[in-house]
Amino acid sequence: MSGAVNADLAIDVTGLNKHFGDKHVVRDLSLRIRRGEIFGFLGPNGSGKTTSIRLLCGLLTPDSGNGTCLGYDIIRETSSIKREAGYMTQRFSLWEDLTIRENLEFVARMYGMKDRSREVASAIDRLGLTTRQNQLAGALSGGWKQRLSLASCMLHHPRLLLLDEPTAGVDPKARRDFWEEINGLAASGITVLVSTHYMDEAERCHRLAYLAYGRVLVSGTTQEVVDSQSLVGFEVTGPDLPGYADRLRGLPGVEQVTAFGNTLHVIGRDKDVLAGTAARMQREDAHRWEQIRPGLEDVFIGLMKTVEDNFS
Repeated sequence: MSGAVNADLAIDVTGLNKHFGDKHVVRDLSLRIRRGEIFGFLGPNGSGKTTSIRLLCGLLTPDSGNGTCLGYDIIRETSSIKREAGYMTQRFSLWEDLTIRENLEFVARMYGMKDRSREVASAIDRLGLTTRQNQLAGALSGGWKQRLSLASCMLHHPRLLLLDEPTAGVDPKARRDFWEEINGLAASGITVLVSTHYMDEAERCHRLAYLAYGRVLVSGTTQEVVDSQSLVGFEVTGPDLPGYADRLRGLPGVEQVTAFGNTLHVIGRDKDVLAGTAARMQREDAHRWEQIRPGLEDVFIGLMKTVEDNFS
């Protein structure tokens, strides 16, 4: 086991880089995640979230950089990390021609667990799978497959849970139920690293990092992330919003105009200039401008405008 390890940190890495051919997929990733914390990776497809997760838990070896996961060196002690981490992949990766119970029993055998029957029964009960335990996995809906996947990666009682876009393709109720389970696991001391596309899920995390094209652009609590960008915003309502949005783009102080349902979010950084534009536009037509506090989505839309796609 590595020396000089901070016992309060589940993950502590510095300067991780990973290339696949000429693609620099992860760039200088440095991250510290506390034990019992829910930490979110947010970013578009191709941003390096999955590769970062695999570097952190020893499934991939970085080209450069170093660090620890659960106190173990991410390069030299990967087998120890894997024994104490649970990894839920983006796609359902269990056996569709086995039942729920058969899948869990097989996973338990792979881990060499003692008293497998009791552990499997406990997992089935904890995740609410009892009534469907004899159903083939291939016949399950997305939400039930999600529960089965979570049960399988929790069987060996990991100290770290890695969830790669776990709620993609499931309905809102299943997403809510899943997050209630995650909150309970974190409260029991398990560290959770979760990647997601959903802003509401990112806001459920204790802290988060936004990745784009392999680089962390900003990290911290939701409040810290929003505050770091020093944005000001207005919500605009009125007729013909698509046409009105075209008129607004390029006006003084306007950095982004985005449709949010039946409104527009008009965002900038210079409060006085943007307020002046808002006052002038309200005098000219019937649209209503109301000042708002920009949210995570406003922040990330703005961040994406500042970075170059280095994968194209």
